[in-house]
Amino acid sequence: MPACRILQAVPASIRIQFPWGNEDTSKILEILKKHDVHVTFFMTGGWVESYPDDVKAILAAGHDLGNHSENHKNMSQLSDSEKKEELMKVHTKVQELTGYEMFLFRPPYGDYDNAVVNVARDCGYYTIQWDVDSLDWKDYGVDSIIKTVTQHKHLGNGSIILCHNGAKYTAQALDTLIATLKNEGYTFVPISELIYREKYHMDHEGRQIKN
Repeated sequence: MPACRILQAVPASIRIQFPWGNEDTSKILEILKKHDVHVTFFMTGGWVESYPDDVKAILAAGHDLGNHSENHKNMSQLSDSEKKEELMKVHTKVQELTGYEMFLFRPPYGDYDNAVVNVARDCGYYTIQWDVDSLDWKDYGVDSIIKTVTQHKHLGNGSIILCHNGAKYTAQALDTLIATLKNEGYTFVPISELIYREKYHMDHEGRQIKN
């Protein structure tokens, strides 16, 4: 996921995290449909249990379903068996609900180490990090979200943009955010279409580097 800034049809990805409620889910899906943008939704086990119809709607709309762990714990502090349980509990819930086999894992708090990556790989998962945090969870306002993303020092080819549902202003900012980035020459793809699947290594920032 190189981060060189090229203002033409360069891919970026939005990943939306769902550890909280579902108040904005329908609105977010409507905005994404309006712009013909597909993204990746990372969900905890509790969210899947609480909002099964939303999980189905997200998948039906053509978006990735991603694993955000069962209980949103710091994965690096768990034993390998506990790491596996955190991954596979929510994996099984989604598989039984939708038939979809998730393979993208976003560690809670961005907390990962070699052991987390290796256990996830053994479970059939690619571990995902972001490089552009919208800071929407700080509730600074619509303009702040848009400025934080569009002027972010890491924004570039292959960037992964982190947003959250349940944050106060995310849904309000999303329409303008997508339109602004498209106007700058960016296209959007889900993470499943962005990452390398083989012959890569990761640097200290969690970026994939092609071998």
